[in-house]
Amino acid sequence: MSWALMAVDPTSGASLLAAFGALAVLVVVFAESGLLVVGFFLPGDTLLFPAGVLCAGRGDSGAHLSLWQVLLCAAIGSIAGAQVGFLLGRHGGGAALARSKNERLKAAVCRSDELLRRYGYRKVIVIGRFIPLVRTVLSPLAGALNVPVRTFTLWQIVGGLAWSQSLVLAGYWLGNAVPGIERYLLLIVGLIVAFSLLPLLFEARGRSRSR
Repeated sequence: MSWALMAVDPTSGASLLAAFGALAVLVVVFAESGLLVVGFFLPGDTLLFPAGVLCAGRGDSGAHLSLWQVLLCAAIGSIAGAQVGFLLGRHGGGAALARSKNERLKAAVCRSDELLRRYGYRKVIVIGRFIPLVRTVLSPLAGALNVPVRTFTLWQIVGGLAWSQSLVLAGYWLGNAVPGIERYLLLIVGLIVAFSLLPLLFEARGRSRSR
């Protein structure tokens, strides 16, 4: 058992799902939704979509997951992870930012604060859940920037459910509809990640034009 655990690649969604099933969804999505130390290195989109495919009984790994368990674990992980990240940022993030001498970090915080105020908390919190990396940093940063607790909690739940459930159900639907879909999982996940990064590209393009 110990050798099997050592063989698991924590950055690989397929490896985690084969080893731990729906529990991997809960733990990884929790960490990826708000824990800065480890969240950047864990799969989010690349875990949920294959999990949905495995719920349809597809894949060569032999792992077959229960759809309701995966949906429940994804929902709990995404909501709880974001809320914990927000609370950590609220109680320690401001002091950490004040002590930081990293000018790029401070510039990023100022930019994020500007985006939150320009587009509104609701839009940024919901859309941010669909963007890799932004999803991880958004919750602690919102806490550090003193976003109202009720506002953050409501819209992070909306965004977390929309993101996690849609990816699992998309994988489940394709797993049932397309024979041999497991052979194209890497390509499909790559397209999902690329598509989710489009808002950042548009924002960067708009910023360069304004300059």
